[in-house]
Amino acid sequence: MSYTRLLYHIVFRTKYGNSTIPEQHEKELYAYMMGIINNKKSKLYRIGGMENHIHLLVDIHPTIAVSDFMKELKEYSSKWLKTNPNFPGFNGWAVSFAAFTYNLNDKQMIIDYIKNQKEHHKTINFEDEYRKFLIDNGIEIDDRYFLKD
Repeated sequence: MSYTRLLYHIVFRTKYGNSTIPEQHEKELYAYMMGIINNKKSKLYRIGGMENHIHLLVDIHPTIAVSDFMKELKEYSSKWLKTNPNFPGFNGWAVSFAAFTYNLNDKQMIIDYIKNQKEHHKTINFEDEYRKFLIDNGIEIDDRYFLKD
């Protein structure tokens, strides 16, 4: 038996960063995504975001690559969103995402960060937030590809 605790903070956005997740219906989307995550034998600790992006704190099952996990989460949720009348403007997810690993000791800090997205984005836009995450995690940004769909 293998023992793992693989905490990922994952950030992804709507195609072109369009505001297509209405706040009054976001919990419906989050519940749907939670079902997908549970079906992947993974554990969702927190989900939240804004009209144009989502944050997850998730423990992905060790047999699933992060890229496969995100491909399927985006694919299944995109199909659902495009048929749901509560999300009329949704036209897909951006191709890219960012995923960062964290220690179990950081779990509550990330949960609190995700919980406070609405407040946080009163002072910082998504592009600046995303750029800061990348820089803080030592990822070199190539502006030719940054937030291009």
